[in-house]
This record gives sequence, C-alpha cells and structure tokens, in this order.
Amino acid sequence: MRRRTRTAALALLLATASIVAIGGAQERGPTPASPQDLQAAVGKLGDIDYATRVKAGRVIRRAPGAAAVPVLLQAAREHADGYIRFKALVLLVGFADPRTLDAMEESLGSPNDRLREVAYGFFEHDPAPRLAPRLLAALDKETGEFVRPSLVRALAAMAPTNPQVRDALIRDAMRGQDYFRSSVIEALGDYKIATALPRLLEIAKVEGPLQDDAVLALGKLGDKAALGTLAELQRTGSQVLQPSVAAAICTLGQNCSSHLEFIQKTLGFAEDFPGYQDLIRSSAAGLAAIGGVPSEDPLRAPVALALGQIALRNSPALLKVLEARKDRDQAVSLLAEGFDMLEEDLEEERFFALVRRTYWAAPDKSPTRALCEYLIAKLDF
Repeated sequence: MRRRTRTAALALLLATASIVAIGGAQERGPTPASPQDLQAAVGKLGDIDYATRVKAGRVIRRAPGAAAVPVLLQAAREHADGYIRFKALVLLVGFADPRTLDAMEESLGSPNDRLREVAYGFFEHDPAPRLAPRLLAALDKETGEFVRPSLVRALAAMAPTNPQVRDALIRDAMRGQDYFRSSVIEALGDYKIATALPRLLEIAKVEGPLQDDAVLALGKLGDKAALGTLAELQRTGSQVLQPSVAAAICTLGQNCSSHLEFIQKTLGFAEDFPGYQDLIRSSAAGLAAIGGVPSEDPLRAPVALALGQIALRNSPALLKVLEARKDRDQAVSLLAEGFDMLEEDLEEERFFALVRRTYWAAPDKSPTRALCEYLIAKLDF
C-alpha cells in the first residue's frame, strides 16, 4: 500500500514537472453584500475560531469589488488590530483594483512587518520601476526574517531592466546570513538575471548550505554555459547534491526524462530506507524547481511543501495537472498541507483569486469548473 501511494503521489509531481520542463454548489459570480455585512466580516478576519475566519473571508472575497474594496482600504489603513490590517491588505489583491497600488505603497513604510511583507510581495508581481531607489535603500536596513526575502523578490522583478538593482542583488548573494543569501540566489534564478552567472557558478562550487540553491538557480538561469560546472558536480558532488544537479540539467533542456527518472528513483530509495531525509528534501526541491509532485511520511512533508511552491509560482500548470487527476482528493489534501507549511498569505490569495475567476468563467459541467469548485470547498476559500 505504501508503494502504491508513493507511486501515485510521484505521478502527480512528475506530471506537473513534465508540463513545465517539457463544499456544495458555489456562486456563479460576485455576490452582493451590504456595507454593514462587509464591515462585520472584516472585524472577524482575526477571530480565534477558524470557521468564523473562513466565513468572513468568503463574504469579502465574493462581494463585488465596488463594495468590498473601500471597506478593505479603510481597514488596511485604520483598523486598530494590526493583524486585521494585514488580512485586509492581502484580500485587496484579489480584486485587481487600481486603488490597491496606493495602499501598498503606503504600507512600504509601515512599522508592521506583515504589512511591509505584503507590500513588497505585491510589487514583485506588479513592479513599479519608480520605487527602485526606495527598495534599494530598504535593502540596507530591512532585517525582518520574512520581510527581507519579499523585498529581494520585488527587486529581482525589476532587475532585468535596472543594472543598479542587478548589481545590488549579485552583491547580496555573497553577504549576510545564509537564510537571506538563499532568497537572493533563488530570486536570481527565478528572474533569470544573466549577469549573475559567474557569481552563481562560484557559489555552486563551494560545499555548504547554499550549494543546492546555486545549482538550482543555474538551471533556471537557462544559460548552457553552466553545463560544464554541473557535469563536474555530477561526478564529484555529494550524494545529497545529485537530485539538484539532475534538476538543473533537466531545466537546461538536457536529457530531461532520464534526470526526472533519477530523481523519482532517489525519492523512492529515500522513502524505503530510513535515514535519508536530506535526500528526500533535495529531490522534492529539485522537482519543485522543474515544476513538478506527491505521499506518505517521511516523504509527505517535503513533497507537500514542493507542491505548494509550484501552486504559488506556476498556478496554471498545476491546475492543468489537477484537472486530469483521478486521485484528486489526495492531491488537493497534499496541496493544503503545503499551503499550511508555507504560510504565504499573499501568494495564496493570488492563487485563490485565479481559481475563483477561472470558476466563474468556466462553462457549466466542465472539468475546469468542477475542479475549481472542488478546490474552493477543500481549501476553505
């Protein structure tokens, strides 16, 4: 049974990777809500009871933007509860209202770490080049554990057209705590900062906690000049590094099917023989970098985390895979676990908004509508 469960889970991961490398009836559209209902819902966003919070979020998400946005803007700026201000700011991204831009820019200067994190995350997806000097200045003083990575990614989104930002990020790949350096290295790869190649090659050659990150970033960069270094690491690198090397080579378009098969077999081996948790994490991270996921403990946690990352970074690919899955309940349960571990409120809200819009637009009785309705019910949004 364990083997069958693992195989089904791996099939989900590999299906998503291949695309990239190679509750009850729901409403049909926005549901009217009075200002009083919306104000009451906002006040319950921080309620200690989970069901109450979920219901409040649903009332707001389903309301027409013309009604919900003014209430959320006011809450994000003025509510006495800092957590509710944070949740209101997050919920704003689901409405694609131009007034959200001003609220996010105001939040860049907030003393509330959560608000700054959301604002930086917003400007990753909606870059504002005029803010580059302000974000670069923040790079020298922002030390929040969860805030700085969001700032880094906001800058990385500007880097392709801003040499000063590119230089600052390449510099930061070599300074500060490993946790912060890791976020820089990942962003350099995700945003394909070509001038970072020499720096990433340098980091990839050094054994240590950042070697995996640099190897995966080299694959994402898309420059085949990295193949020589990756081939050398395939010969000389540690056992734990090999899934990342295989994923990077696959991402560069070289022998992808054989490298995916290697990662799959590595995951199977690590699950069958206790004591190889590092291999599980490395393999799951490699598949996530390609785009791919599954599973039973001890494989389940790192794979759920990888699946959550794919859902947030490549939502359309994941939806396409899930639509074809027969084991949908297992797959979505795994996705929910990944979301819980990631705690990426802004990115999850963007995912929820995409699913909701897709659901509203899908034809009746279509597989797409059925999937989105299922996700809405299972993920409590």
